[in-house]
Amino acid sequence: MREHTKVIHIGDRVIGGGNPILIQSMTNTKTEDVNATVDQILKLEKAGCDIIRATANNEAAAKAFADIKKQIHIPLVADIHFDYKLAIMAMEHGADKIRINPGNIGGKDRIREVVEAAKTYNVPIRVGVNSGSLEKELVTKYNGVTAQGIVESALDKVRILEDLNFDNIVISIKSSDVMMCVKAHELIAQKTNYPLHVGITEAGTLTRGNVKSSVGLGIILNQGIGDTIRVSLTGDPVNEIVTAKLVLKTLGLRTGGIEVVSCPTCGRTSIDLIGLANQVENLVADYEHLNIKVAVMGCVVNGPGEAKEADIGIAGGNGEGLLIKKGEIVKKIPEAELLSTLEEELKNWKE
Repeated sequence: MREHTKVIHIGDRVIGGGNPILIQSMTNTKTEDVNATVDQILKLEKAGCDIIRATANNEAAAKAFADIKKQIHIPLVADIHFDYKLAIMAMEHGADKIRINPGNIGGKDRIREVVEAAKTYNVPIRVGVNSGSLEKELVTKYNGVTAQGIVESALDKVRILEDLNFDNIVISIKSSDVMMCVKAHELIAQKTNYPLHVGITEAGTLTRGNVKSSVGLGIILNQGIGDTIRVSLTGDPVNEIVTAKLVLKTLGLRTGGIEVVSCPTCGRTSIDLIGLANQVENLVADYEHLNIKVAVMGCVVNGPGEAKEADIGIAGGNGEGLLIKKGEIVKKIPEAELLSTLEEELKNWKE
């Protein structure tokens, strides 16, 4: 389905039409604190964020977009609620896209002003509808909050923009109910060719949010639905990028970067496998240019066999460890040197 969606330009990035799925996140700093916001965005860029959204909830925040844009390298999206003037101001100060709900920024005249500014600055509008803010009449019509109601609400908002001869549109429909969100995306994908930004809203803290987002995104993306994604977590937004990249890689929708596999601990484990695996995860983040699999095993008995599908692996126990390549033992090394040995191998890796 993705190859049939409309192509939309967001800054220097392109979505829709079968282009690669891009990862989004949102800052949690005060946008008007330019230094803090830029610092967070640069960290997100390094983690692999493709598009970043920031709130424009007051004049200072909207005007700060100009200074922020000068210091970052990815498209900047303005998140707008209720005040149409802030949407216009954010575009005037460099926003590459705006996120609004046309139903809550006022009457048609105000929406028209926003649309005219979007045309002037060639800025796409992301129409965002959440299940938590579904109109009362749709809740009544469908006897509750439903996927059908979410889709109808979103398409109603899209028609408002289309009636103003505007079609530079991205649609976002979200719910914290994973299966309702899945159903809504399945329905809307049959009714429109606008690109879809996919995510499970208010997913929760790290563990719960990762599980809900991974399940929901996995089902939706595996059907060919979705052009951009966000993993919504309560916490450091860098964690959102880590999970989003893993979801895309697991589904075969993104390549590159090191995949780490590690065995579950058991009674044979005689090293701090959990600590070692976490250290390896941190280490490989600096080697995104490598497209290989690294195995971390806690048992020298089964390590070589379990790591045979990996390009390189380490296994440890009883004070010594093994360096393994393509399932073959290369050499024995002191357990304390496992991580440094792996790092040296990655530094000199030739594919």
